[in-house]
Amino acid sequence: MISTIHSPLPPNPCSLTFRISTPNSRRFSRSAALDLGQRRLSSSVIHRRRMEWFCSISRGCFRGKDSKSGLRVEHNSGGEDVFDASAAKSGAPPEHLVIMVNGIVGSAADWRFAAEQFVKKLPDKVIVHRSECNSSKLTFDGVDLMGERLAEEVLAVVRQRPEVQKISFVAHSLGGLVARYAIGRLYEHSSKLNSSDHYGNSLSEEHTKSSIKQPYEARIAGLEAMNFVTFATPHLGSKGHNQLPLLCGLPFLEKRASQTAHLVAGRSGKHLFLTDNDDGKPPLLLRMVNDSDDLKFISALRAFKRRVAYANANYDHMVGWRTSSIRRQHELPKSNLLVIDERYPHIVYVELETKRNGKSSSTDRNQASDLEEEMIRGLTQVPWERVDVSFQKSRQRYVAHTTIQVKSYWLNSDGADVVFHMIDNFLL
Repeated sequence: MISTIHSPLPPNPCSLTFRISTPNSRRFSRSAALDLGQRRLSSSVIHRRRMEWFCSISRGCFRGKDSKSGLRVEHNSGGEDVFDASAAKSGAPPEHLVIMVNGIVGSAADWRFAAEQFVKKLPDKVIVHRSECNSSKLTFDGVDLMGERLAEEVLAVVRQRPEVQKISFVAHSLGGLVARYAIGRLYEHSSKLNSSDHYGNSLSEEHTKSSIKQPYEARIAGLEAMNFVTFATPHLGSKGHNQLPLLCGLPFLEKRASQTAHLVAGRSGKHLFLTDNDDGKPPLLLRMVNDSDDLKFISALRAFKRRVAYANANYDHMVGWRTSSIRRQHELPKSNLLVIDERYPHIVYVELETKRNGKSSSTDRNQASDLEEEMIRGLTQVPWERVDVSFQKSRQRYVAHTTIQVKSYWLNSDGADVVFHMIDNFLL
């Protein structure tokens, strides 16, 4: 028979020392049994506390510093507001609202590091809202439904913070498509400030007055639109050749993925692979590159003073370089042109705001479908800045898709310079 030695707990509560007992030692006294039970309970408590500590670390390294740095986090409209407590109490609180949107199977926690750095660097300028309306399995509901939810959440935040006058969006992966849909809805709303919005409520009187002062300027949710920034977003979908690098560019795998994407990612999978056909309409991503009667997708993008696409040039197994940077194959920078900025070692190429009206080459036509070309032409009706990122020399290169936004600091810390680059170039 095997029994446990009654000795002090080892450093690892899961490790136990055993010995073979003799037939004479098969009986335990009541007190010995109680003592063993107490030790097992103590071991369980220690193990639980260690797991709680590990979980707190995995959620982010900076949360424990909030009280010292003055950062404050408040739940608001289903998401979380991050701001500087002292700035909020001052006579001139921050006027710039930054909406952060997570990607597929993500949550508000994905932007924790970036949100905190925003507020630390610009405490009197910005208030950051980490959206939570599309998290976890809700990201399978489709770009349109998620976009409607995000629009409702943004409107609710704006109503609760009448002091804000400007708005920007920062989105990762699928969240970039969701944000593009949402601003199309919010732009439609901003043209009807004198009436109730689509959700049965109206914007504050202060926002209405500020819009009347500048009636010629397009607005998003009644606010001045500043920055629209995406990180590793599949703007052209995932259907084209090498647009989902995980499939290694093998045609039979890409074809199979297109046929089965909805089984893995629901309606979002259909939208990403352009296989949706709601009521006989063209694919949603194709419709989102032009204005429609009720949703002004391109007019909404044009309302922003800056549009920026951060893209992984390599090692992103989820989103290809072309689709995240809205380029044709021949427009991608050559490897010998990539340079390194000492301040931002993983930023390898920056293309300032350009408006492309070029034509595809024969190579492009072999790699991109007619739908992809149409989306490029539609999206480039407005100028974009493109920032190419490479983690080729980083140990975290194989998780480049999440490193580019620093989803978790302990796993994606090498992407911090990319976040700082965004903040340092943010238009306030």
